Amino acid sequence: MEYILNGMIEAFKLLLSGDRQLYSVIFLSIYVSFTSTLIATFLGVPLGFILGLKSFKYKNFVGRILYTCMSLPPVVVGLVVAIMISRRGPLGSLSLLFSTTGMIIAQTLLVTPIITGIIFNSSKERGQEVNDICKTLGGNKIDMLFLLIKELKVTMLVAIATGFGRAISEVGAVMIVGGNIRGHTRVMTTFIAMNHSMGNYSTSIAMGVVLLLISFITNSILYKYVMGEKK
Repeated sequence: MEYILNGMIEAFKLLLSGDRQLYSVIFLSIYVSFTSTLIATFLGVPLGFILGLKSFKYKNFVGRILYTCMSLPPVVVGLVVAIMISRRGPLGSLSLLFSTTGMIIAQTLLVTPIITGIIFNSSKERGQEVNDICKTLGGNKIDMLFLLIKELKVTMLVAIATGFGRAISEVGAVMIVGGNIRGHTRVMTTFIAMNHSMGNYSTSIAMGVVLLLISFITNSILYKYVMGEKK
């Protein structure tokens, strides 16, 4: 237990030292995760509403596929993306392997089904209820959509926060696609894994503390917003 305590002390010293390499890894990780979550939000929220509100054949089957995609193994997604953007892959001419853009693509593919699935499930359950209310009040389909968005805005925030949490804590896909290149594609999770394997526990703990702080701040904002909506 002593080495864990020493590691925690060294971690805080390292965080307060203003180490340039450490903070470049932190900022890159936040950038990649934020960008992929933003793209996934623009893709997943409308798709979730469309699939949840529209009645069509095999809707339940589509739902099962969507729920399955919510738990896609990151290493599998990373492998598929790496193959697609490798030199011999169909997108090889774009030179996206071992790049920040490639990592964003991989994380977007992981986060989009999560956001879509949460919105799909909520809109499917609440859609009919909101539709009945709109019809009673003489509203049209546009009114129904705006009312549903208003009713589900907390759920949308939860979906986005969940997607961001998945993105910033992901290691398998970004390791394969990004390659953990120092000063180029090294993010917090790959940094922790690398330093742990090298025995640099204080450095790993320092980055772990940062991840926990980011998670705490994200969830605190979410909790404050949700509680504010309930009052």
